[in-house]
This record gives sequence, structure tokens and C-alpha cells, in this order.
Amino acid sequence: MKPLLMIAVTIAFATAARAETPTPTPPPGAAATPQAAPAANPADVATMDATVAALYDVISGPAGKRDWDRFRSLFIPGARLIPTNPRPTGEVGSRVLTVEDYVQRAGALFERQGFFEREVSRRLERFGNIAHIFSTYESRHAKDDAKPFQRGINSIQLMSDGKRWWVVTIFWQGEDEKNPLPAEYLKSRN
Repeated sequence: MKPLLMIAVTIAFATAARAETPTPTPPPGAAATPQAAPAANPADVATMDATVAALYDVISGPAGKRDWDRFRSLFIPGARLIPTNPRPTGEVGSRVLTVEDYVQRAGALFERQGFFEREVSRRLERFGNIAHIFSTYESRHAKDDAKPFQRGINSIQLMSDGKRWWVVTIFWQGEDEKNPLPAEYLKSRN
């Protein structure tokens, strides 16, 4: 009888402790739970290469709307996009964006002006189902602009669930006078 009493007491304490554990409150403006991504085109997410190509393709184009559902479909729920911008003081500032934050911020800009971004070099590290890509990019306002208005590096973290690749995080920084692109990031290593 004592073992049963001990089990009952243990379950009661565990239940009480769980009931008293506070539920984290999301920050203001954040969705309480991440929304599921729209279904992806299987060709867009079958490989890392396809996923990165789809990422660049969906944000690039002349002034106008983008296929934001295609963009959303590339990201795992809860994914983050983090631009980092060096300030004149030398400090680095960044703002963590949800996929929806990026859609709202970039969508308005892309409707007013063309934006074409392409990968010019890539460095890949992979272990099992996780991958990290340093993707050097060039951005232009028109596809045939002779010179990019911006270059930089997208640090893209991806994961495979065994069925497809998901973008987990994109953290990027544009090139500037204090941070020119190093030669090793202008040629592919793998």
C-alpha cells in the first residue's frame, strides 16, 4: 500500500508544480503562436540549393507585389530574419524580424521600386539535418544594372525534417567602408 501512496503523492506534487509554472507571455505585437507556413512547392524545398534559389527568386523582381505565400512557405514556423546595420559609431544594431514583419517591411518597398538580389558566392557547412550557408549577395534595382547598389552576406541557417528543407534564420549584413567583403567570400569554397 505504501508504494501506491508514494506514487499518488508524487503525481499530486508534479501536477501542482506544473499548474503553478507561469506560461511565458509573448512580447507586444508578437503572435501568441507561430502560424503554420503555407504549403511549399516541393521543387522549392527538395534541396538546400533549391531552397536558397527560391528565396532569392521570390524577393527579386521589378516594382510590384511579390508572391509572399511562396516566401512564407520556405520558413519554419517561428523563423527569424535579422538585418544587422553598422552605425556611424561603429556599433552594430539589429532588429529581429518575424517572417510577417519582413513581408510588411519589404513588401511596401518592393511595390515602389525594383529589387533584384542574386547569390554570387557560397560557403556551406553541414552536419546531419542542419546546414549553415554564408551566401554572398549583390542587390540591384533593375536586373540589368551594371553595378549593384549593395553587396553583403546572408547567413542562412537551414534544417531538414527528412522530407524538405526549411529556412530557420537569415542574418545578414551589407558591405560598407569599414566592412568590405573579404576575398574568401567572393569565391565559392564548396
